[in-house]
Amino acid sequence: MSGRVVHFEIPFEDQERAAAFYAGTFGWDLNPLPEMRYVLATTGPSDQGPPSEPGFINGGLLERGTPVSGPVLVVDVEDIDATLATIEQSGGTTVTAKQPVGEMGFSAYFTDPEGNLMGLWQNA
Repeated sequence: MSGRVVHFEIPFEDQERAAAFYAGTFGWDLNPLPEMRYVLATTGPSDQGPPSEPGFINGGLLERGTPVSGPVLVVDVEDIDATLATIEQSGGTTVTAKQPVGEMGFSAYFTDPEGNLMGLWQNA
């Protein structure tokens, strides 16, 4: 079902420091993806993908920069392009257009009318 928060992103300046903090403090399983300059964060039981029990979401750590300079919530949608059009009509702004993420799906970033950066996810 679209419209659900399905992922989070937390920026870092020092990948090793951030990974040590989240793994040590919360017990998250972290899996670096060097080719994408990204670290997958599994926060609970998971079967090589989405959470296998209700009540939590997984996320990722990425280098702080443009556009991500603070934590981001990512919302699942069926059609990123259509959703970005609706966002624009509703007073939001597209920050990055639809872009592929390996063979998994597509992502985009937008700001809401309050200036909050948010993400979109569309499965492949």
